Amino acid sequence: MAAPLNWCLLNGQRMPLAEARISPLDRSFLFGDGIYEVMPVYGGRLFRPGLHFDRLARSAAALQIVNPHSPQQWATVLQDLVAANGGGDQYVYLQLSRGADVQRNHAPLPQVPPTVFAFCAPWPQTTEKTLREGLSCITAADTRWARCDIKSVALLANVLLRQQAVDAGAGEAILLRDGELTEGSASTVHVIRHGVLMTPPDSTRILPGTTRRVVEELADELGIARVDTRISEAELRGADEIWLGAATREVQPVTRLDDRPVGSGAPGPLWRRLYEAWQKLKSDPSRF
Repeated sequence: MAAPLNWCLLNGQRMPLAEARISPLDRSFLFGDGIYEVMPVYGGRLFRPGLHFDRLARSAAALQIVNPHSPQQWATVLQDLVAANGGGDQYVYLQLSRGADVQRNHAPLPQVPPTVFAFCAPWPQTTEKTLREGLSCITAADTRWARCDIKSVALLANVLLRQQAVDAGAGEAILLRDGELTEGSASTVHVIRHGVLMTPPDSTRILPGTTRRVVEELADELGIARVDTRISEAELRGADEIWLGAATREVQPVTRLDDRPVGSGAPGPLWRRLYEAWQKLKSDPSRF
């Protein structure tokens, strides 16, 4: 991905990213005690911000972190940051930490002001090669913690799993736990079998995806049958199509899994229909 843009937001102040400073006693630094969101920006406008702010609120409540803004307040400050960084197509990274304490204690959780940090970066456009040929992915054991439904900044397991994919020359690690699909190291995984879009149901094992909601919306509009269901490893490996969904991926086709072709070995027809619908959707601000 490209380097972040110049302006960031730190505790209510807009400043050059290079000048931003956070206390070494901030609990996100010491404990990974914080949450985050990544949201697309198309044409200078936040895309589906309500989905992200709702998930931020759920994650904050789960960690007992004070959410300092209403959804409208979040939208205002982040839109201002996007404008300061030139508008256009970007993504916004927003992090909410419990804040900086005066000492390092696991508990009790301190009643301190939360740290709010946000920056913008250029939109990572999906390459023509990926659109034409799809992605090669690997499977890996899901070694993450038991509360994957919280969008926590404690991402060491995800980082190591993604590095495992990079070392294998793959675009993502698709995770398996107890013989079933969970998700990718940083993506939702959708499986197509016999014309039906299958996605694992929301649980503590997976993050409730904001991109997933848009995929489901578009699938309904296109008349693609879908079901939330547990997906076995055998069903994953026997898929006709596999898609990855994430804020900065939109929806991408997986055409090889563990060095074996998925379906025909080329991006599938249902993926193509949904991808084209996504491009049309993001060009219509009335649907943001």
